[in-house]
Amino acid sequence: MSETTQTPPENTPETPPDTPNAGIASHPTDTLPSLEEQLRELELKVAEHHDAWLRAKAETENVRRRAQEDIAKAHKFGIEKFAGELLPVKDSLEAALASEKQTVEDLRSGVELTLKQLVAAFEKSALKEINPVGEKFDPNLHQAMGMVEADQEPNTVVHVLQKGYLIAERVLRPALVMVAKRKDA
Repeated sequence: MSETTQTPPENTPETPPDTPNAGIASHPTDTLPSLEEQLRELELKVAEHHDAWLRAKAETENVRRRAQEDIAKAHKFGIEKFAGELLPVKDSLEAALASEKQTVEDLRSGVELTLKQLVAAFEKSALKEINPVGEKFDPNLHQAMGMVEADQEPNTVVHVLQKGYLIAERVLRPALVMVAKRKDA
């Protein structure tokens, strides 16, 4: 028979109090829930979070859909106010054409009144006229059609061929203009 040497057990009757496992009972399953219970709790939390995520996703889709509908309605009916302002102008023009016995003066005064209605409709709709005679040429607001020799300072608008228009400070149509250049000596 051979003799086997065994190492004697360590002489540590208890775990010292400064070690990480100090204070834990020798049977941790007595105080902690079982693995099955922990798994059930986690599955419930996962189900709750999944449900909350689905609800948030559905709400986001609803908001996106409503926003798209609002944009579509704004495009479709955005001109409604302006169109309502133009109806009296059309009515005035039709009334002028319906009258059979008109003098040139009557026709002119009717056209002037109709123009005033149109200008009022433009003002109510934030449509502003660009008539830059005497102003410095601005390529953001004007389109130069040519240059002419003039007594005015170079790059000054001397003649407007067609007025331009702004809608809410954005160029709808640039003014077509002739610009001054230096006279040759």
